[in-house]
Amino acid sequence: MNINVFGTTLQAAVFAGLFAEYGHQVYWCLNELETETQCTTQYQDNNVNQLIQKQIQKGFLKLQKFSELNFDHQVCFMSLASSEYERAKSIIQKIVQKPYQRPKLFINGSTFGLNGTKQLSELSDSTDCWAYLPDNIQEGNALNSVTQMQKIIFGIDQQRTAKLIQELFRPLFPAKHQYLFMPLLDAEFTKLSISGMLATRISYMNDLALVSEKLGIDISNVQQGLAADSRIGSSYLLPGAGFGGENFSHDILTLSNTVSGTGAKSRLLEQVWNINEQQKEILFRKLWNYFEGDLKGKKIAIWGASFKENTSSIQNASIHAMLNALWAQGVIVQLHDPEALEQIAKQYGGRPDLILFEDQYQATENADALCLMTAWKQYWSPDFGRLKQYMHHPLILDGRNIFDPEFVKAQGFAYQGVGRS
Repeated sequence: MNINVFGTTLQAAVFAGLFAEYGHQVYWCLNELETETQCTTQYQDNNVNQLIQKQIQKGFLKLQKFSELNFDHQVCFMSLASSEYERAKSIIQKIVQKPYQRPKLFINGSTFGLNGTKQLSELSDSTDCWAYLPDNIQEGNALNSVTQMQKIIFGIDQQRTAKLIQELFRPLFPAKHQYLFMPLLDAEFTKLSISGMLATRISYMNDLALVSEKLGIDISNVQQGLAADSRIGSSYLLPGAGFGGENFSHDILTLSNTVSGTGAKSRLLEQVWNINEQQKEILFRKLWNYFEGDLKGKKIAIWGASFKENTSSIQNASIHAMLNALWAQGVIVQLHDPEALEQIAKQYGGRPDLILFEDQYQATENADALCLMTAWKQYWSPDFGRLKQYMHHPLILDGRNIFDPEFVKAQGFAYQGVGRS
């Protein structure tokens, strides 16, 4: 099939690359405002970048201006950020003004909340087919999160849409039982509910971690026991310094507001959100207690600023609560992150109490403590001897429980994790 793709989200990139890889002809419009066609968008996933470049070289993926697109192409795939609803409306309005062969399959991969897809569909021709594809792509594992799906969810407006979807996605999902079709609204609510369930698991583990510390229990043992139960599994059971991310956080807030708007009395999601916001300051509270409130003038090293590893995004990341709490106490922060320093500089640059380092060890020089906020792979096996030489005081606060407490203590450090001593 011939496919027009709109948007620069990770979902847009992944499906543009995969569609092209399996023989579809893809025309990717990065910006409908008639700017340059060169692909200047780079993603934190090198596999995605390589796939895109490979398909551009092979000719199955072409970058085009809006005016160069052929609007007779059978499929329009649109994946924009959750804040770009007006842009989505503008794209649809521009398309329907063009003469094109009907019916056309429109696929909305953007998370615009409930009835977002229906509202967009009302702008197009009544003969067109509309589908909603929930964006469940995982940053840092983008391609596998699609190709290893056992089932793929679609919201559809009519049965004819399902047949077009199955033909379009047949190379990726050849078996009919791999498709889960439902009405558009149901699929949008399912997307939000999945994020809500994952957030609830994380917050539940963080709640258990607080209890574990008080009882002298190692939460890692509890986590492994829960993961061993096939009814629960191992996903999203790691306690830590709170979850973040633009899309994930947006989903939780949208779902919470939706539940509240119905008049339902459930406050579970509100509590989940509150637990997570409190959890973002857990390392600060540990630091405060360790130094008995005497933090003024201390230097604190932080490893990790992005909301998770393998991304530069700091949207709703725990780092913001941590920084503000530290600065309120007169702390000087020495920060390292492999990818997010540019984003941190844009938001906080120019502060005398924030020093950014390209080298993770230099960030710990003369530090009174090292706080690990993001579980980047390069942090997992540090040179503890070198750390001890650099640091003024050997204290490690492990916000992601990536270190072995006994080993770290044996290297001469004081250690505190989340839900473990």
